[in-house]
Amino acid sequence: MPKPMHNFKDAIEIADSIYWVGMYLENDPFQCHPYFIKNGNESILIDPGSMIEFNETVRKVKSIADLKSIKYIILHHQDPDLAAAVPEIEKLIDRDDLLIVTHSRMSLLIKHYLVSSDYYEIDKNNNELITSNGFKLDFHTTPYCHSPGAFVSYEPKTKTLLSGDIFGGIEESWEFYADETYFEKAKQFHQEYMPSKDIFNYALSKIEKLDINLIAPQHGSIIQKPYISNLIEDMKNLDCGLYIEKKYNRELLDTINELQEKERTIQERDRLLFEQSKRAEMGEMIGNIAHQWRQPLAIVNTILAILKEKNSAGILDKEEISTRIDKMEKRVVYMSDTIEDFMDYYKPNKEKSTFSVYTALKKALEITNYTKESEKIEIKVTADEQLCIYGLMNEFIQVIVSILSNIYDIKEIRNIAEIKIDIVLQKEDDDVVLSISDNAGGIDDDILPKIFNPYFTTKHQSIGTGLGLHIAKMIIEDNMNGLLSAKNNKDGATFTIRMKNEQ
Repeated sequence: MPKPMHNFKDAIEIADSIYWVGMYLENDPFQCHPYFIKNGNESILIDPGSMIEFNETVRKVKSIADLKSIKYIILHHQDPDLAAAVPEIEKLIDRDDLLIVTHSRMSLLIKHYLVSSDYYEIDKNNNELITSNGFKLDFHTTPYCHSPGAFVSYEPKTKTLLSGDIFGGIEESWEFYADETYFEKAKQFHQEYMPSKDIFNYALSKIEKLDINLIAPQHGSIIQKPYISNLIEDMKNLDCGLYIEKKYNRELLDTINELQEKERTIQERDRLLFEQSKRAEMGEMIGNIAHQWRQPLAIVNTILAILKEKNSAGILDKEEISTRIDKMEKRVVYMSDTIEDFMDYYKPNKEKSTFSVYTALKKALEITNYTKESEKIEIKVTADEQLCIYGLMNEFIQVIVSILSNIYDIKEIRNIAEIKIDIVLQKEDDDVVLSISDNAGGIDDDILPKIFNPYFTTKHQSIGTGLGLHIAKMIIEDNMNGLLSAKNNKDGATFTIRMKNEQ
């Protein structure tokens, strides 16, 4: 969209209730763009700029709303072209509850402008801002692009990204909206202001996960949806900052190649671990099936022996045959269901989804089936049945089964007559926490730090490979971005799984 299409003397609404309130500087390649979000008595001014734009920015905001309606001033970084006018704007707004929204790594610097308002530090407020009327902004940190505490702001309703320095441009021929040639105009700015390719790509990896309709940078042109995807891809391949210095670039690339080779070695090791784990799982599955089949097979065998004996003695009647056959059918159905349960449990499923933790827990308890009277194991479950997490349900079940199997093995090794397991599923802040505690005497202090190490086991080789808890930790922490830990309690040990709540 060409420049003549706009009257830059007026504020321009770029998305619902989001306005450009900057100043067009003729023949100046370094255009600065403050933005204003109209939100009743809790409106938001974004990157207000320096004293060069001060009068125009104030005038444009006043054409939309009363200055006193501004409760928040967002500063994406601390440079003067963005923050220098804040003290004068504070005087005009004149609100005791005015807040400067920024990162704690920048509030230490911004105060040197003689800013007098209190700070709303995003990293201490869950990286989000929610006003009293429900308006929300999400903040995503982009460290060292180009400030240590730099971040971008995302408005999910209009899908607008207020990107600070990222996607800015230095343009001799400036246009309000970018076109397909914008990368060439933005390239120089990023080469000079972004510290390195890898740091810049870290920021881009966060941004490309967002559903974005519009990008509003502090400099350059506003980018509309049709151009966003290609622009991000072009930016990823841009050498910038330290990469431009040839000697540093060469040494850095050598270091990166070395790290990549080490990563491939680690991946190969993990692949072998998983293969060994799968073989161990097959043995464990057969053992578990045998464990669950032993009792019903004994019952079926006993019934058959009774039928044979009575048949030989000629005292077998039809009613007893029917009753005995019915009992055997129930045991056969149970054995068939056991096979189905294990087939589902070991079925490869790499499609992540949101699932009920309580459902996964019930399935794990069905698979282990330690609640039978013969096992002398008492399991108490206290659960919030509504809690859900995002990940791989079968693998999560595998983790619970590994923990329960570990407790059962300790019971057998230590010859504990009766054991109690206390399972608690609850919400803590924004996390789902599943804790499994036992009274099996705990884990020796010198062993506790090692239990999640690969191949570490205190069991006889015939009982375990030492991979179960290691694989469990990899599933929770590497595959599902959670946390698996263990500690001793008064009577035994407690395993804790902490995941992000998906409700």
